[in-house]
Amino acid sequence: TIPSWRYLDSSMIVCPFCDALNIEGADVCEECGQTLADLHLPTPATDLERDLLRDRVSTVEPKEAVVVAPTATVGEVLETLVKEETGCALVVDNGKLVGIFSAYDALMRVNADLEEFASHPISDVMTKDPHHIAANAKLAFAVRMMDLGGYRHAPVLDGDAQLVGVISARDILRYLHNHMTS
Repeated sequence: TIPSWRYLDSSMIVCPFCDALNIEGADVCEECGQTLADLHLPTPATDLERDLLRDRVSTVEPKEAVVVAPTATVGEVLETLVKEETGCALVVDNGKLVGIFSAYDALMRVNADLEEFASHPISDVMTKDPHHIAANAKLAFAVRMMDLGGYRHAPVLDGDAQLVGVISARDILRYLHNHMTS
């Protein structure tokens, strides 16, 4: 059964990402564009489950992202990742998120061919059009997206599709640890 708090009346449903009202049966939220297909969630059984469904992505305080242009070279981006001691760079073109390049991408796509790829634009090896999460989305949906996609990092966008920052698996672990020790 669908939790009753998700429905205001028989024709409206509340988006779990942004709390906007939508017509029942809509595939995506009219406000934030997120899918409404996963609304058949069970009622939370624990305080942690309840908190994950209540708290927003902004609760984990997304970090300022390392941002690079699609024309930056692989070598430049790798140097920046090492210098900034971070695991990913977000690729932004004219204010729009167009890709992500992570340490995992470096290992799997560039690997031992660094000399060959060092002068290539990052757009040749980045993950194009990465999945992202809204800053006001429920934290549970960020965890689910990262888990199902196997992502270690997730770009966070505001309601105007502007970059807010990035959250990582480490941020989620910190949230879980803080919850367990409080």
